[in-house]
Amino acid sequence: MRLRHIEIFHAIYTTGSITNAAELLRVSQPSVSKVLSHAEMQLGFQLFDRVKGRLIPTSEAEMLFDEVDKIYQQIRSINNTARNIKRSSKGTIRMGVTPALGFEAVPEAIADFHRDYPNVSFEVKTMHNDEVMQSLIEHKCDFAMLYSPKEMPGVESSKCADSELVFMYNKHWFDEARTSLQMSDLEDKEFIDIADSGPLADMLWTRMMKEGVRFSSEVKVQTYFIAARMVAKGIGFCVVDRHTAESNLCGDVAIASFEPKLTFDVCLLHLANKGIPKVAEAFIPYLKDTIASDF
Repeated sequence: MRLRHIEIFHAIYTTGSITNAAELLRVSQPSVSKVLSHAEMQLGFQLFDRVKGRLIPTSEAEMLFDEVDKIYQQIRSINNTARNIKRSSKGTIRMGVTPALGFEAVPEAIADFHRDYPNVSFEVKTMHNDEVMQSLIEHKCDFAMLYSPKEMPGVESSKCADSELVFMYNKHWFDEARTSLQMSDLEDKEFIDIADSGPLADMLWTRMMKEGVRFSSEVKVQTYFIAARMVAKGIGFCVVDRHTAESNLCGDVAIASFEPKLTFDVCLLHLANKGIPKVAEAFIPYLKDTIASDF
């Protein structure tokens, strides 16, 4: 089967008639009928039975459809990628960022950039490390900005800034607010655990093992933002990145660095064999400056 045969077969199979298939594909009914007949002739068997004005898939068509559908979905993915590439060249920046950078850094960078380039549009997708590769391959984003990413084949990574993990805690727990704490200072306090938080969780776990500290946790959450809000409600303390902490500071909540500091890299990622669109290249310095100034 040729690609045109696959497209016509899939359209008829899913819509149930030549008329509907023609409307879906925005072509004439005679052209759909002609391609269908040609496909059946090349295959050597009939794909549809004509029953009361409808086309009913034959048993051969039923066996064929699963494989055809896989190819059709791949074609759709190619078309989506092509559209994204075309739109990028017209001044659209697609970026993937770790959710923490979406509180302040990314909005501030976009606001600064818009003052200089008011006609550029943005699509911002928050993502975790395991989502990055597919988004880059399908051109859903031109680049990604993540915390301490692992090496990924085909993806180029470069350091943009430093950041650190910090404690968010109740400032009244100590006689005076502390700007740095040892892990043992909080060992008797309730720990709000952020489950499955990737490389940063691994960093925290490694430090805990090194210092022989165990935190007691009755509350587990999925995101840094929720953990920060739990601290604001007086439930306990949490460990988050500094961007999240600074963006959610309020009331009786204080922020303290680890003693010694627990730092990590903020990295820019893009496909190694693909260039970053020029309009995105123009924006990246704004984002780097904002992230660096926030730390």
